[in-house]
Amino acid sequence: MSGSAALAPPSWPSLSDAKVCYGAANFNISSFGILENYKTPSVIFGYALPLLEMQIILIFVLIVSCHMFLRFIGIPQFVSYMLAGFILGPQLIDLVDFSTDRLSLDLDGNVALESVAKFGMIMFTFLMGVKTNKRAAFQTGKRPIVIAVSSFVVTMVTGMAFRNFRIDKVDPLYMPLRLAPTERTVIVAIQALTMLPVVTHLIHELKIPNSELGRLAISISAFNDLLAFINLMCVSYIGTYRYVSPRIANRDAAAMIILVLVIIFIIRPTAQRIVNITPEGKAVRKLYVYGTIMTAIAASIYTTFFNQIHVLGAFMVGMAIPDGPPLGSALEAKFESLATNVFFPISIAVMTMKGDIIRVLYAFDDISFNIFLVGFTLVVKWTASFVPCLIFKLPTRESIIIAMIMNYKGFVDLCFIQGAVNKWNLSQATNTFLMMYVLINAGILPTIVKALYDPKRKYIGYVKRDVMHLKSNSDLKILTCLHRPDNISGMISLLQLLSSPLSNENKDRGVIAVTVLHLVKLAGRAFPILVPHDKHSKPRLLQNSYIQTMMLAFNEFQQENLGTTTVNSFTAFSIENLMDQDICNLALDNLTSMIITPSGRKWSPDGSYESDDIMIRRVNVSLLDRAPCSIGVLNNRGYRKLKSKKGSNGTVKVGVIFIGGKDDWEAVSIAKWMRQNPRVRLTVIRFLSGKEPAKSKNWEYLVDNEVLNDLKATYASAGSFSYTEKIIKGGPAVATAVRLAAEEHDLMIVGRDHGEDSLDYSGLVEWMELPELGVIGDLLASKELGTRVSVLVVKQQQQHE
Repeated sequence: MSGSAALAPPSWPSLSDAKVCYGAANFNISSFGILENYKTPSVIFGYALPLLEMQIILIFVLIVSCHMFLRFIGIPQFVSYMLAGFILGPQLIDLVDFSTDRLSLDLDGNVALESVAKFGMIMFTFLMGVKTNKRAAFQTGKRPIVIAVSSFVVTMVTGMAFRNFRIDKVDPLYMPLRLAPTERTVIVAIQALTMLPVVTHLIHELKIPNSELGRLAISISAFNDLLAFINLMCVSYIGTYRYVSPRIANRDAAAMIILVLVIIFIIRPTAQRIVNITPEGKAVRKLYVYGTIMTAIAASIYTTFFNQIHVLGAFMVGMAIPDGPPLGSALEAKFESLATNVFFPISIAVMTMKGDIIRVLYAFDDISFNIFLVGFTLVVKWTASFVPCLIFKLPTRESIIIAMIMNYKGFVDLCFIQGAVNKWNLSQATNTFLMMYVLINAGILPTIVKALYDPKRKYIGYVKRDVMHLKSNSDLKILTCLHRPDNISGMISLLQLLSSPLSNENKDRGVIAVTVLHLVKLAGRAFPILVPHDKHSKPRLLQNSYIQTMMLAFNEFQQENLGTTTVNSFTAFSIENLMDQDICNLALDNLTSMIITPSGRKWSPDGSYESDDIMIRRVNVSLLDRAPCSIGVLNNRGYRKLKSKKGSNGTVKVGVIFIGGKDDWEAVSIAKWMRQNPRVRLTVIRFLSGKEPAKSKNWEYLVDNEVLNDLKATYASAGSFSYTEKIIKGGPAVATAVRLAAEEHDLMIVGRDHGEDSLDYSGLVEWMELPELGVIGDLLASKELGTRVSVLVVKQQQQHE
């Protein structure tokens, strides 16, 4: 057994002679535990399962340790995965060498870990394909096509022009002369590629998938991906034809054509059939879910057998699966967490641990031209992406960001590098350098993009978009947001109060242009998508009972107010923490004056409290911070009078609590619109502190008086209008006055903020349940309030000079 002991790595304890025989054809899966041989506990690593467990534990310990520090400077987790692999590589721990002969001389001890890594990459890439919205990726005009073609073709052609430069200087000991051009071709091809799964992963890391910039980057990468696929097929065919066999080259090409045809004419129609036969709201059968996964794995085995990269088949099948519910969302719910948080980190670490940084240092002179070629093609591709962006009149900052995103490298690039090494098209030194390049690229580029791009910038309000500054004959453009079916009745009740029949008083007033946005949490889809509800809408989408109810309700509302109201409806599929961006984008596109959104607090039909929706509240907080117009948050208790039809004679008592400030000015402006509705009886209650306003507040105080004087002058003679003033001192007095006002009205309209010196709120701020509604709004939405009053909390558009 002395020869066996010599085979074991010297830096690790040797295995027990009594338990393990090197060179044995068979091996055991499970051990008897760490105490099987207390003198040499490492004997357990002679068994397949303990060895695999140790490898996985080491990987995750190092990943967590790296990211514990890197997260503080904004470095993505992907970098931690790669660093863990390098630490486990030959330069430090050398896990591969340690594990190689642990099971037997006939079987590599890394085979189980390699299998887990490949399976994980197949699963992750397949899910990225499933979540891709194909319409959003490929139907965006000629701009992304031109940018994609320019970045790919210019980089490829320019890089290939330098392929044979100083080729005669290549050291034969480093690489045979006939293989050197192939190595350089691989480098240029990798630099020219911008893979869709990689860019999608980056866009989600940056949290900009539903921004215009994010959508453009995804679309460009989709077309670049298509070019990459064609290029891969051609390069693979030529290489196999020259260096292997024409027969095998023709066989592989025919096999890929067959796979594409099978996916287009069999797999995709079958997947669509599964979607169509699944009843609305029901989960897809598990048989279909597991059958889809098995199809993706089979496609990966197929592409591997025919000498293509193993993730290609899985990604192609994923692209054939209809995104979204029921099939896409079922696949995501079943496998997303496992693939993303377990298999994907293992895959990246396993690929990276094969890199040998020491070999890069020893062979630096031999790979110096390869290093130059990487840097040169990086500059060429950046320029080839930047210039078309300027030609299409993109802002300079956004053009720089697009060019940087096109140069981003990630996990699919690592797969290509690994595939080239396996085919002997890359040397070990160049392979390690390219891994280091991907590591640096993935660490630096996202940080720079974050610094350059702020999605909030486009929402900054330089133009007044609010109700207060609307001209008398202008249209009132409102964006109403719906998260749940129970939001529909409250929104329509509020819109009914804002609308009024044509009369001599308001014949010159503009119409109310309502945009209804139904927000759906993104599931089984990587790209957010905005779907307009018109005659071009998807039939399956229109069959959704919730969407049908929404459309019927708002169509009925439009018919009741024909001539004074218009309605357009949309559904936005979005990520939970990015819904505010979808709302703001639509509001910006439609030049909206006010966004109205539900508060997230749900009430039962009898008026008792049910629950708070934390997601809706978070969206509202973000909206209040970045909305490009005024915003109203509606807490609807479902009071029956608000639900009365337009033709009914039921009077609705609307009250406005006026304390002072811009938000209260906006609240009064909305009340003036409602006052023209004959059903509305308007009462304005002004709360005064009894103190003289500070000198710095004099201008604001004058505007307060001007707003109220204009209101009183307009409606003083009207029997359905009243105005009162109350002097309020101290927090308890404020709470009492608010409760008394709530008992006398059906709907209260209040401003969110009133200034620090307006009233004494002592004792109220500390007990707020819904701080996003402000002090007064929180009192009116309180669970302890015994009335059925609804409240609209208003915040005027934030102006930026």
